[in-house]
Amino acid sequence: MAAPKKKKKIAGLLKLQVPAGKANPSPPIGPALGQAGVNIMDFCKAFNAETQNMEPGVLIPTIITVYADRSFSFETKKPTASYYIMKAAKIKKGSGAPGRDGAGHITWEQCIEIAREKMPDLNANDEENAARIIAGSARSMGLEVIGAK
Repeated sequence: MAAPKKKKKIAGLLKLQVPAGKANPSPPIGPALGQAGVNIMDFCKAFNAETQNMEPGVLIPTIITVYADRSFSFETKKPTASYYIMKAAKIKKGSGAPGRDGAGHITWEQCIEIAREKMPDLNANDEENAARIIAGSARSMGLEVIGAK
């Protein structure tokens, strides 16, 4: 019978939003990883290799687990909800004054579609609740949600 693998001791967790395929040692990535004692170039090469098939420059939420021996592992999430909302509404950015100035509109069907895509990252039990989360994010960006329930 093989001996069980020893678990590495976790020294810390870092949560960063890193542009897909464009990780480099400049701020904010370099200082955050350097402070944790991680080899910055190893992370950049591994991250860029994993995200090379994604649209370049899209912000990817990333959770980096740093171990006591200065090794690391990372987990990438889906792009942010705001990215999907802006893509669906065909806008460059949300309103500077949500509630007063509108930035555009998005349909309830688009909210459901975005919710299906983001479901693993959302804290929701079903698509309906996930779509409500997305609709709330859209409203906070100054978008009108057409056909919302």
